[in-house]
Amino acid sequence: MSSRRSARSSVSEEEINELISKLQSLLPSSRRRGGNQASTTKLLKETCSYIKSLHREVDDLSDRLSDLMAGMDHNSPGAEIIRSLLR
Repeated sequence: MSSRRSARSSVSEEEINELISKLQSLLPSSRRRGGNQASTTKLLKETCSYIKSLHREVDDLSDRLSDLMAGMDHNSPGAEIIRSLLR
């Protein structure tokens, strides 16, 4: 039974190549290179690096928003705008 399960869940080389191509198109550095095919290893390293940078950016923006909200009257129109944007 486990051999049937692994056969059904296996991914073809064509599917892997398609997924790698899609992943490459999502990375800003890969888009600039155009059609050049990066090695899979390099692509995965770039993806991890990009995800880490996005996490840092989210953390930074979250900290800045917290600082902004801390210095603002919670009943002010500005605070209400920010709350509505976060919904």
